[in-house]
Amino acid sequence: MIDLHAWNTPNGRKISVALEEMGLPYRVHVVDISKGQQFEPAFLKISPNNRIPAILDPDGPDGQPISVFESGAILVYLAEKTGRFLPRDMRGRVAVMEWLMWQMGGFGPMPGQVHHFLMQPEGPARDYGLKRYHAETKRLYGVLDRRLAGRDFVATAGEPSIADFAILGWAWRHERHQVPFDDLPNVAAWYDRMMSRPAVARGFEVPLS
Repeated sequence: MIDLHAWNTPNGRKISVALEEMGLPYRVHVVDISKGQQFEPAFLKISPNNRIPAILDPDGPDGQPISVFESGAILVYLAEKTGRFLPRDMRGRVAVMEWLMWQMGGFGPMPGQVHHFLMQPEGPARDYGLKRYHAETKRLYGVLDRRLAGRDFVATAGEPSIADFAILGWAWRHERHQVPFDDLPNVAAWYDRMMSRPAVARGFEVPLS
């Protein structure tokens, strides 16, 4: 059974959704980042960057335990372990990796900054931060909407990939970073398609806080 160390954030939800979709047994260890639990020595052993999520798989390569930190690395590891949601052919694999890296490098850090500045006191710094990061967040949603034109999933046909799980974790918070789907019909359809999957629903329902 895989140990998932997480909190109720987009990055944590990526992994609970993936574990449910892959049918892997797991147990949750809540890491309350509001109380600084991510800095405790026990967590540091498996997540040297002091960030959630992290996993510990007792049945890792060659049957030996392995810990994995960083949500993108965890998704790739789980896909390799199960042989699911990551194509074996090079062309398909590159597409998934492109969109996974797109999420990790932009569609996460940018809306995360929106969340940060929304919580700041009124004033010039807050206004500047919101203008800058909200504009970039909306641009990224536009990129995603164009990608999804005529497609059911972001990088693959027939079923989602780990890229979809990664992106969904942040799209789940679209209301919080103030991006309605009114002008994003392809994103809206994809979001409904993903959220209607029973395993995805379970991944969002499992308590992480």
